[in-house]
Amino acid sequence: MPRPITLFTGQWADLPLETLAEKAASWGYDGLELACWGDHFDVERALAEPDYCEGRHALLARHGLKVLAISNHLVGQAVCDRIDDRHRSILPDAIWGDGEPEGVRRRAAEAMADTARAAAALGVSVVNGFTGSSIWHLLYSFPPVPEASLDAGYADFAARWTPILDVFAEVGVRFALEVHPTEIAFDISSTRRTLDAIGGHPAFGFNYDPSHLAYQGVDCVAFIDEFGDRIHHAHMKDVWWSEVPTRAGVFGGHLPFGHPDRHWDFRSVGRGRVPFEDVLRALNRSGYDGPLSVEWEDAGMDREHGAAEACATLRRLDFPPSQTAFDAAFDQS
Repeated sequence: MPRPITLFTGQWADLPLETLAEKAASWGYDGLELACWGDHFDVERALAEPDYCEGRHALLARHGLKVLAISNHLVGQAVCDRIDDRHRSILPDAIWGDGEPEGVRRRAAEAMADTARAAAALGVSVVNGFTGSSIWHLLYSFPPVPEASLDAGYADFAARWTPILDVFAEVGVRFALEVHPTEIAFDISSTRRTLDAIGGHPAFGFNYDPSHLAYQGVDCVAFIDEFGDRIHHAHMKDVWWSEVPTRAGVFGGHLPFGHPDRHWDFRSVGRGRVPFEDVLRALNRSGYDGPLSVEWEDAGMDREHGAAEACATLRRLDFPPSQTAFDAAFDQS
């Protein structure tokens, strides 16, 4: 059977879940990947109210939809980050508190552990999200960055996330990091170092999204081949990048998405340069049979048109892996 096609609700949190569910069903989706913001999925209510999770399932079922994963990117970002005023806009008041950085990080870590418990209560086995990074600001090595500073960053990640991952393991849920600039893992090399830092913790894996790799010049198919056994979820998002020099390069020139001077921009599935044929074949090789979850971002396209088109495009592109050699019928023995 082809994989289920779901819609990540993070970019739609301005809409009530009931409204979005009705729309997503009309666009042809099989389910929703619920964001832990807006009114889509509330971690605290899931743990405090006996009928809350049942109610989420019932709401989706009214529209013929399922939930196969939840996502808590915004809170996860604060676990390891160097906290500043930017975080105030993405964090709930209870996590931000008085804004004292270590307090924010501690409360974010507690909330991510609770997210694992809430996922278990909902009956899903994957939580997607971010980790944050204390060393992202050291990406460009000038002034020169001592190796010890990078080692300390990975050690900080391990110290903060291992207790969280232990809770994930206890409740039978896996955390899937979306490998992404600003996270502790943002390409193949940093992903390997991240896994080594936590000793290959069994509850840690990846939410694969080719768009965050391809424009950097990272081989998004090789990522699957190397880490396929750790891919627990997959976001489907496209990205365009220019083949000729532009006014702003890979670092973006401090320009907003959609600016004509940018070197790259996210696009709706099939509208960019991600080699989805190769990506899907690699996911088949890896044995991944989970959702293909559309994370819809395209600054130049109406989002409802784009979400509907992306679902149809993935229906056309996806296919189940072969269960037999195509030339097996030639064998006369």
